[in-house]
This record gives sequence, structure tokens and C-alpha cells, in this order.
Amino acid sequence: MKKIAILGRPNVGKSSLFNRLTGSKEAITSSEAGTTRDLKKRIVQIEGKEAMIIDTGGLEDRDELFEKVKKKALDAADQADIILYVVDGKTLPLEEDRRLFYDLQRKGKELALVVNKLDNDKIEENLWEFYSFGAKDIFGISVTHNRRVGRLLEWISKRLPDSQTYALEPEEPDLESFLEEIESDNDDNEEIKVAIIGRVNVGKSSLLNALTKEERSIVSEVAGTTIDVVDETVIYRDRPVTFIDTAGIRRRGKIEGIEKFALNRTQKMLQKADIALLVLDAKEGFAEQDEKIASLVEKYSLGAVIVLNKWDESSMDYKEAVQEVRHRFKFLSYAPIITVSAKTGKRVDRIFELILKVYANYSKRLSTSELNSVIKEAIRRHAIPSYYGKAVNILYAVQYDTKPPRIALIMNRPEDLHFSYKRYLVNKIRDRFDLEGTPVILSPKRRGEREEESDDGLKDS
Repeated sequence: MKKIAILGRPNVGKSSLFNRLTGSKEAITSSEAGTTRDLKKRIVQIEGKEAMIIDTGGLEDRDELFEKVKKKALDAADQADIILYVVDGKTLPLEEDRRLFYDLQRKGKELALVVNKLDNDKIEENLWEFYSFGAKDIFGISVTHNRRVGRLLEWISKRLPDSQTYALEPEEPDLESFLEEIESDNDDNEEIKVAIIGRVNVGKSSLLNALTKEERSIVSEVAGTTIDVVDETVIYRDRPVTFIDTAGIRRRGKIEGIEKFALNRTQKMLQKADIALLVLDAKEGFAEQDEKIASLVEKYSLGAVIVLNKWDESSMDYKEAVQEVRHRFKFLSYAPIITVSAKTGKRVDRIFELILKVYANYSKRLSTSELNSVIKEAIRRHAIPSYYGKAVNILYAVQYDTKPPRIALIMNRPEDLHFSYKRYLVNKIRDRFDLEGTPVILSPKRRGEREEESDDGLKDS
């Protein structure tokens, strides 16, 4: 598959072009220079041909952070087959643009000069000024107004290989293989989506790099370096695991500018995630903001693993650290805890095994007979409290969904089951089934009420 890298100085419309080519709004766009810092990759179809589009950060030497952004962008250009160098057509050509374009020419790749922001006929006259670059292929476009983008797509399409199709000889169906395929668990190859969340500067990007074994995210001491969602898929034991490095979340009073977009994007990604890696800073200790971020795991009913990062620099005793985590994050009592050092890679690989285990539990189907046996035994040991003298009875229980396990309690008075008794039942269910890492949602319902109605879980399944 051919790779297409979009490069250019900050604020020339690279992310807008990425969104246009991918037909999405995944890359954050802003008039503020330096919005894109990490690479964003997407596989797309261009006129029926498959390609990978790579959005890069702006090429600028403003400070140490921007130098890292620039290096990552140029590395993407080295790996690409086609380079789109984007410039701002509202201004006259800049010598810096000319120099960078010539540097890219020397790489010997397919290269197009894309003059963006030519929003109307008058501004489009500026295009002639850019012919001084001596570009073999030059396109004047307006991404915002979708002007002349079609010509650019045609140029790209001509440089992509045709999709190959193969004619297969008809075969007699193998009944045994057919039955085995039907009976196999389709979840075995399903993608697992893992969101990495935490405060700014706790090491989320370093953890992503350690998990993927490449410099996927830019790491810097500057708080809030990651402001867009960065994702990367790793195949582990034949299973695709997609890690999503989300923007670090500050206290609400400190969120401003493009960070608001980043926060909104983070929350949207959490709606699609299966598991959250809650990253805590074991070196600096825990903060109130950690608890607020952790509450997002509960809000979106995610599977969870608590990652104590920077453990090699921590002065905490392990037992004391675990005790404090359990005290602070009571609502994540089901989440396993692991200590790692993203910087050195120590114990990072163990996270993969935890992810597979948590996802298996998150997707688990519980035996109806066993489930009802647990409920009956729990009621026998501790009767359901009555409501103002009126009996509250559970007729039976049935699991109606997974990711996470959702269980309907069919009752005579569902509205009168106290939350503390629900918690008691969840604990009893956990005692019987291995459900480490996943929440369990109990939904009291009347007989005949659809399971989906009045569901108190907030996660989209």
C-alpha cells in the first residue's frame, strides 16, 4: 500500500486537507499555529484505490518541541511514496517554503506543490507566483471551499496501483469446515480499542511509544504536548490492539483554546473505546485531578487497567501505593494495577496480557443458570430490604448484553431496589465469575420491559 504524507509549515491547512481526503473530522484544525504535533494515519479509498494518508506537524524550528515535530514530519516524508507539500496561497511565496520544497525534491519521491486557501478567483491569481518553485506538479486549491480538489485527487489516483482481483476456482463446500466456521467465536479476531488517559505529563505518549516500540507520539517536558488523538494498531497474539493516546486533561479552569477541542475529541474517543489505561504518575504522586479523569472510565463503562508509570523513579512502597490507589479510586476496585516505566520499557509488555484478559472479561457471556444460582444464594444470605413494608422481589436475572456485561434483574418493584443492595449483588457475581478489569451493570426491570429500556449504563455498545 502506498503512503501519502502531507507536509508544510504550520497553519497552511494540512489537517484540513487530511480531513478532506479521509472524509472525516479526525484531525483537529485551528487558526493557532502548531495544532498538529503527532502523526495521524488513515487508510482511505481514492477513486477505488487504497492508500494511507499521513498528516504531519508543521515544519518550523521555533523551539525544542517544534524541532521534534519537524523531525517526525521529515521522517514521515522519508517513508512515504507520495508527498504533498502545502503552502498558504493567500501570501506571497516564502523563502523558507522554497527551501523546504527543494529539500523534499532531493528525496526523489512523487511530489506535488499544493497551494491552499485560494478561496476565490481573485486570490487564485496568487497561484502564478508559486510557479517560481519550478514544481513539475502544482495544484491551486481551497480545502475549505472544496475548490479544485478533484484535480489533486486525480493526480494522486494515477500514482496508486490498481486494486488486484483474483478469480477463484469453484470448490465443493466442506461441510465440517463450514460448521466449524459458524461455531467459532468471531470475537477472536475483533479489534480491541484501548484509550490511554491521564493528566498532562504523566507519560501517556511515552507509554504509547513503548507499547508500539516506535516513536509514534512526540514526547516532551512541555505539559500538553499531545493535543490531538493519536492512535496506532499493534498485532499481539494475532489480535489487533489499537492504542489511542488522548490529550492530557487539565483542571477545567486551565483548559483553553485548542485544548477544548482536544478534550471534546478525547471524550468522543472514549465512547468508542473498550478499555482505558489510566496512567498515574508514581514519581510525583496522585492528585485530585486523577480522580476526576478516572471517573470518565466509570462514565463510559470501560474496562480498565491502572498503570503506575515512572515506578523506577518513585519513592513509594508498592503495598502503600496500591492501598492509596484503592482508597482514592474505590469505583475502580475491579481494575488490575501494574507498575511500569515507560521511559525504560520495564514491565510494559505485561500490559498486553492484562488487556487480553480484561477484554475477555469485558466481552464475557455469563451462564444464565449460574447467574440465577448466585442471585438466589445472595438473597438467601442477605434478604432484599423491603420498601416501606412492601416486599421487593427478584424473579430472575438474565444477561442481555456484553462490553461490559449487562444484567437485567426482573423484579416486581425495580425502582425500589436500593443501590447498596445492587452493589452487594455485583460483588457476589464477581465472587463467582472471573470479571477482573470490567464493570458489571445491573438494570432492575419489570417483567415484559425491554432490556434496552432504562439502561443505566452510559457506554454505547
